[in-house]
Amino acid sequence: MTMLTAAPLDGATEKLALLRRIFLTGGSGYVGRNLIRYFSRRDVEVVALVRSAGSAERVRALGAKPWLGDLLNPDIAAGMAGCDVLIHAAADTDHGPGSGEQTRVNQEGTRVVFEAARAAGLRRGILISTESVLADGRPLVHVDETAPLPRRPAGNYSRSKAAAERMALAAGGPGFEVVVLRPRLVWGRDDTTALPQLCAAARSGKFAWIDGGGYLTSTTHIANLSVAVELALRKGRAGEVYFVSDGEPVAFRAFVSRLLETQGIVPTGKTVPRRLLRVVASLGDVAAALSGGRIKPPLTLQAYATSAVEITLDIGKARRELGYALVMSREEGLAELRSGQHW
Repeated sequence: MTMLTAAPLDGATEKLALLRRIFLTGGSGYVGRNLIRYFSRRDVEVVALVRSAGSAERVRALGAKPWLGDLLNPDIAAGMAGCDVLIHAAADTDHGPGSGEQTRVNQEGTRVVFEAARAAGLRRGILISTESVLADGRPLVHVDETAPLPRRPAGNYSRSKAAAERMALAAGGPGFEVVVLRPRLVWGRDDTTALPQLCAAARSGKFAWIDGGGYLTSTTHIANLSVAVELALRKGRAGEVYFVSDGEPVAFRAFVSRLLETQGIVPTGKTVPRRLLRVVASLGDVAAALSGGRIKPPLTLQAYATSAVEITLDIGKARRELGYALVMSREEGLAELRSGQHW
């Protein structure tokens, strides 16, 4: 198995001579937990923002120093004292009809966090965003960072994360550089998001392939994302956005089938027409809007846009400018899930 040890970063020290202390939001979440493990193993101190005693214990057990605070409170600048950089991994990732709370967390929370980091004297901030900022329900085929944001996003998750990118980048300036990373379909060890949901759907009999599931998708193993974060901290150009992934795309059905098989689940052969699902998703959004959120639709356009069409990314920019290279192949990641061994 490939060891998760980044290759020498060449001129990386030109950007950050010393990376000693990181302020991390979302530390108790899936991505955040793995970033704590990654940087702690490199003797980088991580201060993780937490909202509860339970979260504080979880991040402390992983090797981080918890700091009790609120994403929406500018006072979090006090917790950033002595830190070099910010990694903003906290987000409300719900793909339902959306809510005011999601907007506050993703949009206003990002503004508060990045302005606090600038006020605290941090040198650089990384926003972990998503390819979903481009989602409108149509395929995204080999898109790169020049693709414009859609006029009508698929849903509130896409809308609020696009706003978060604007907020983060607007906070940048002399002395405080901001870089945005956009991974797609993060997976791998310790997954408490996509994989448990897929398993629950499969076990309940509610899972079916959309038009057979043969369309392509990009994916991003958590080990590859962790390396991309370090590279962005050290080498990313201020004000720039970078897509990252596992490289070559894979058929959605083939990948999800193998993910489920690592958990002892034999995927279903059921399939549903894409056109039908698109209608169901559109009607669900209308019903949720007209009811003021009281009706919870079985499918939203946001969820449809994430899983029903091709989404493939061009990561050439990250390779050229960051020196991004994979440290975990899909085969290795799947073998890790089957064996229970972790990088």
